[in-house]
Parts: sequence; structure tokens; C-alpha cells
Amino acid sequence: MNDRLQPKYHIGEDDFSIQYMSRNGSSSMPRPHEHPYFELYYLLNGERVYFMDDNVFTVKKGDMMIVNPHDLHSTASSDKLIFERVLIGFSRSFIEEGDAGVAKLLDHGTSRLVRIPLKHQPEIERLLLSMLAECQSGQAHYGSLVRAWMNELLIRLHRIETSLQSLPPEYEHPMHQKISEIAQYIKSNYHEKLTLDQVAKQFYISPSYLSRVFTKLTGFHFREYLQVVRIREAQKMLVSSRESVQFISEQTGFEHIAHFNKTFKKIAGTTPLQYRKRHG
Repeated sequence: MNDRLQPKYHIGEDDFSIQYMSRNGSSSMPRPHEHPYFELYYLLNGERVYFMDDNVFTVKKGDMMIVNPHDLHSTASSDKLIFERVLIGFSRSFIEEGDAGVAKLLDHGTSRLVRIPLKHQPEIERLLLSMLAECQSGQAHYGSLVRAWMNELLIRLHRIETSLQSLPPEYEHPMHQKISEIAQYIKSNYHEKLTLDQVAKQFYISPSYLSRVFTKLTGFHFREYLQVVRIREAQKMLVSSRESVQFISEQTGFEHIAHFNKTFKKIAGTTPLQYRKRHG
């Protein structure tokens, strides 16, 4: 295995980070995760399988994943094990300090895959590698220069997306589409009593095969993903309503309040009432 993982360079505590990685061999995130900042994942070479909220994507050279704050995502190896990527994390305020107008471009988009046309890839890569080199050198005022390049990158991405015809996602493998459909089904029916066997039967897959492929592509076991979806919906209800914890637990598919409380604390790191107090 011939891996190159450069240090993650930071500007400010949580304002901006950038990291380069190349890897030859199977790899995946240990856990799907979310974070409070935006993320750009650009593939310089190779191929990756990317799970974002409820869709499985095959990411190829020249593709950019744009991940909004708090959206669940994970990456895993495709059949092609060699890949090379640049990963950027940034806050809205980091962009706003450079240009409030550019920061507004972040307000309306959802997390998505952008397939950069070949003619635009050299310019996008120039900006990414310039930011990386500037962070490595750390010369005077490098933060201001990186911010200016980030603003340019967001403008160029916006122009590229505006020029592209909106098309439904293309699935590289039939199971990518099937798992996306199942994840979307869980997200729409989390309040029902869902089981692996029932969903497998509904989508004409054997339970054991569904279990194995779902975990491989999403990073979650089936039941684990169902619980995460339910708790994320409960979090929204705790903040947006004054309904009781008992009522919310029932509305999100939990039969017993004790199980809801235990699962909520395990996933959210706090009790439902503490979460409401902190975010209400």
C-alpha cells in the first residue's frame, strides 16, 4: 500500500481546514458522521463510493461533493482502490469575512454531487492546490489569500452548476440505486415499525444480502441507521415544538420511552430534555 496523507492545515480554530490524501488499497470511514461546517470533497484521481444522507454516489475524477453542515455522510472504497482527494472544511463566517455576497451562495443549496466538466477541472484544481501550498508555506497573510481563493472557488462552482442541466443522479451499480431507495424509504417511514426482514421483502432482496450491502455502502447496520434517522427527527421536534418527550418518542417510532431515552443519549450525547434546553 502506497499512502500519502498530508497534515490537515487549519486557519483559525474551526474556520477553515484543508488536507490532501492519496491511497492505494481498500479504505472507509470508521463511522458515518456529521459536523457543523461545510465540506468540499474533490477527487483528483480514482473512484470512491460516497453515502450522503440517503443517497449512494459513485464519485469519480473531477467530481466535487458539497456537504452542508449536519448532513450525514461517509466514504468507502469502490472496486477501484486507488484514489487521490483534497478535502476542505470551512465555516460560513470564514467566507463572509471575505465577501458577504459570496457567503449567500451557501444559503440555498443542498448537499450534492457536482460533476465538474473536463474543461473546468484544471481551474478548480489550480485553486485547490494553491490553497494547499499556501497553507503549507504559512507565509505572511496566507489566510487572506486562501480566503480570496475560497471565494473564487465558490463563485466558479456556482457558475458551473448554473450552466449544467439538472439531471437525476446516475447510479454506477444497481445496488447503489436500491440502497438509496431503501435509505429514502426509511427516512420517509421512520415512524412505522420497520424491520430488516420486512424491508428486504418489500424490495425483493434477501435479508442477509441487504444487511451486508447496506452496511458496506452506508457505514451503518440497518437497525442502526433506522435509529439515527429517528433520533435526528426527534431532535428537530424537540427544538421546533413544545410536545412532550413521551409524545415525540411515540411519533418517531419508539414503543417505550426508556428505549427512546437510552437511544437518544447514545446518539446525541445528551438526554432529550437537556437537548431541548440547549437548543431551544
